[in-house]
Amino acid sequence: MLLERSPRCRILLADKGYDSDAIRRQIEATGAAPNIPPKSNRRWKPCFSPVLYKGRSAIERMFGRIKDFRRIATRYDRLATHYLAAVCIAATVSYWL
Repeated sequence: MLLERSPRCRILLADKGYDSDAIRRQIEATGAAPNIPPKSNRRWKPCFSPVLYKGRSAIERMFGRIKDFRRIATRYDRLATHYLAAVCIAATVSYWL
């Protein structure tokens, strides 16, 4: 699973789609604290920090800018190295302007 391959961290940010008890337990088992906004239908609302969650929006905006490049959004490249090069060029161009 993706959580098993993620690098070590103290706090893991995620959106409401990952708000389940099983995912929260798996995050806590790795030694990190989950900062996930609770779904509206939850009876017990776990601890959540909106201040820490705001840092996640910068990452979301970065992916949005990079996906403006059609080559990245549709993944034309077959090799991962070519795709990474295209992502690096797109990031450089989008943040240079």
